[in-house]
Amino acid sequence: MAVFMGKTAASGEAKVAGERSLLLGIGISSVGIGMYIPFSLVFFHHVTGLSLTVVGLVMTVTGLAGLAFMPLAGTAVDRFGAKRVNLVLYGIRALGFALYPFASSLPAFAAVSLVTALADRSFSVVQQSLIGEVARGAARDRLQASVRALQNAGMGAGALLVSGVLALWGTGGFTYTAWGNALAFALAGLLVGRLRAVRAAEAATAAGTPDTGYRTVLRDRPFLGLTAANFLTALGYSALSVLFPLYLSTWLTAPDSLTGAAFTVNTVLCAGIGVLIAGRVRRSGARRTRSAALGALLFAAAFVGQIVLGTLRPGRTATLIALLVIVVVYTLGELVHSPSGGALSVSAAPEAVRGRYLATYQLSYSLAGALAPSLFTALLAVDGRLPWAVLAVAALGAALALLRLERHLPAEAVHAEPPVVLKASAAPVPVTAAG
Repeated sequence: MAVFMGKTAASGEAKVAGERSLLLGIGISSVGIGMYIPFSLVFFHHVTGLSLTVVGLVMTVTGLAGLAFMPLAGTAVDRFGAKRVNLVLYGIRALGFALYPFASSLPAFAAVSLVTALADRSFSVVQQSLIGEVARGAARDRLQASVRALQNAGMGAGALLVSGVLALWGTGGFTYTAWGNALAFALAGLLVGRLRAVRAAEAATAAGTPDTGYRTVLRDRPFLGLTAANFLTALGYSALSVLFPLYLSTWLTAPDSLTGAAFTVNTVLCAGIGVLIAGRVRRSGARRTRSAALGALLFAAAFVGQIVLGTLRPGRTATLIALLVIVVVYTLGELVHSPSGGALSVSAAPEAVRGRYLATYQLSYSLAGALAPSLFTALLAVDGRLPWAVLAVAALGAALALLRLERHLPAEAVHAEPPVVLKASAAPVPVTAAG
């Protein structure tokens, strides 16, 4: 007979060598991202002088090319290690933004945009792989939460910074922000270069054996199921940025300013309490599959709340309060799901081919993001509540799939800490009286 017990929080979590440098680099690069993401089309229009139509077309084409490049990035990670590829991508992004102000012709802008898009699209794959290389057990969950909090804080700070730059120098300030981005990515690369990545010795040799590669990923049905479940949840991640503004203006006829308020609440909560929430979940000993499923259920609850709100359509004050509550529930779902789901995917991937596995997994986010605009607008044209109903069903399906996959995934992926086996003695120990 054996008794299985998970490690308690008292067992502690191993610190990662160079962790502060990694997180500082991610924070700095996120500031750079925040300086251009909110103004993407306008940013590149003013930096290059090209028309908005041309900029939009180039960004669409190069973005799709970036998706096609992700599998190659996964192969590069398995061959050269995530740290090296991470440094290369930081260097490409730094060079790309340094060159943008000089890319005033269409061929030049297309070339710089293509190379930069390849690095941008693949970066999440490489970053997740890097976390898998440098952290083990519950430290992966902790790093996932810290990374997400820093990304939100950094992007918020970047958006505020570029607003100040534009207020001082007008649209000419976009050129300075492009060079600021280049500097941010260069500094981030220098900091990540101090990180100590540790790969198992057998991983380097196993990566070249005939039985590894994307064929291994395609034969791993539990991991493909995990990827499919994440696609359903990833549709929900697109709801706040894509569906929410349209729903407010067309169905609820609410002021557009509420969209900015919702984004602010989401960003502040993610940056302020993300690590705290993830720590609570981690210390509870919950299995990653179950905490990720809980996050999906909170998503579903927020989506059902939108359906109720869209049916009742109360007055402005009641609508404002209801939307605030819904955004808080939605954000809690994000904070519970993201660290557990990320660590689950990293830990379920065999180390020798982790890059390829995570490239496959990250495609679920990319495909959901690409599908969301057309799906949401088509459903919204039928009924404003319909896209929320589809999202609620998708989130419930994801939660159910995660629970069903639990017994088919590796134990080290499901448990943040490996279970401890206590074996009962074969025979009782006799007790003798003293004296």
